[in-house]
Amino acid sequence: MTKNNVSRSDAVRDGDGFRMYLRVVSESLQPAEVSERLGVEPDEATSIGSRRRPQSPPRSQSTWIRHASAEAEAEAEAEAEAGVRPEHLEPVVLGWGPDLAAGLRRLVDSGEAAVSLVLVQEIRDLEDPQQKGVFLGHDLMAWIGAARASLDIDQYVYHECDDPTDPVPVSTVS
Repeated sequence: MTKNNVSRSDAVRDGDGFRMYLRVVSESLQPAEVSERLGVEPDEATSIGSRRRPQSPPRSQSTWIRHASAEAEAEAEAEAEAGVRPEHLEPVVLGWGPDLAAGLRRLVDSGEAAVSLVLVQEIRDLEDPQQKGVFLGHDLMAWIGAARASLDIDQYVYHECDDPTDPVPVSTVS
């Protein structure tokens, strides 16, 4: 959700490949408080007490999200890649800098928030080697560690089945 609680999820799901975002979840801090502590505004946010729909129960936690995907699309296009890969997303996250990682670490250490870097992989062509595999470099792993963030990898495989009972191996690593 943006500051106006308008979702961007459709905007970041329009291509094949990978998406990456930083997520801060808190049961006690509202998004504005997270932004104040980090010195950075989110791309999406939901507030404690807000509702997905009028009939939905109020949220018990806030979320603060910053996307890396949109910033990396231009780099992928410049390299004539078919889709965004983790190596396009990594410099974006590293560009957020050590100050953001330190602020995230303070939030985690205070016990007021949980932080994760989420990598979403979408595979639409099972034969395309560019859509398979995940490589994350040392510098990104060090940034994640400095932020005391978890790494969540969500994988989605889309394909047409000749036999709808054929299993498709899909894994989610958290």
